[in-house]
Amino acid sequence: MDNIADRRTYGPGDVILREGDSGDAFYLIEKGSVEVYKKGPTGQKIVIGKIPAGGIFGEMAVIDDKPRMASAAAVEPTVCRVIPRALLEKKIAGSDKLVQAIIKIFIQNIRTITELQIAKAMEEGVEGGEAQPAS
Repeated sequence: MDNIADRRTYGPGDVILREGDSGDAFYLIEKGSVEVYKKGPTGQKIVIGKIPAGGIFGEMAVIDDKPRMASAAAVEPTVCRVIPRALLEKKIAGSDKLVQAIIKIFIQNIRTITELQIAKAMEEGVEGGEAQPAS
């Protein structure tokens, strides 16, 4: 993987990707962890989830070419492999047509489920006072 993906290091609180951006790459966490979050209606930070070492994030926008649904920031010193869109597109294009169709369906389903989770978290964050102050 050394010759196909850049390795980047992030400090605690460093924003890795932003909601609304296009998906030019996705990330594999080698070390550390990442928090995925959105800004609530009053600007508060609502944490959607945390991804540990070994996890990936940012892949949906790369596959379905839609804007990123949320932002992501390092929680602690974090090292990620940044895998470019072109590499994933090449791998998917080389796969069987059935596999390509299944990937598209999976991403649509995951995006829909994620949107529901985000709506629920936003509702709970606003009503329950669970949201963190915007940083």
